[in-house]
Amino acid sequence: MTLPDNASSRHPHPASRPGEGASATRRGLRGFAAMDPARQREIASLGGRAAHQSGHAHEFTSEEARAAGKKRHQRAGVAGAEGKPAPSGAGPSS
Repeated sequence: MTLPDNASSRHPHPASRPGEGASATRRGLRGFAAMDPARQREIASLGGRAAHQSGHAHEFTSEEARAAGKKRHQRAGVAGAEGKPAPSGAGPSS
């Protein structure tokens, strides 16, 4: 059986096309992911500074931070009580 000519339209991502898996997965990283980590941090830092200057960055108040921490600790306790492994970094270290 042969595939119709429009088979590629059903598989928009090259790696999901039949017969192209091995070569498509060997493509290198592109764009931001291909940059040096130090350059990524530099660009992200510029974006954060711009957000603060324009007034669009969210700054936690101490009350908001306290509430977020409380929620996080409650979730970690529930995960441990149900026998599920707690997420990494949760709970006191032994």
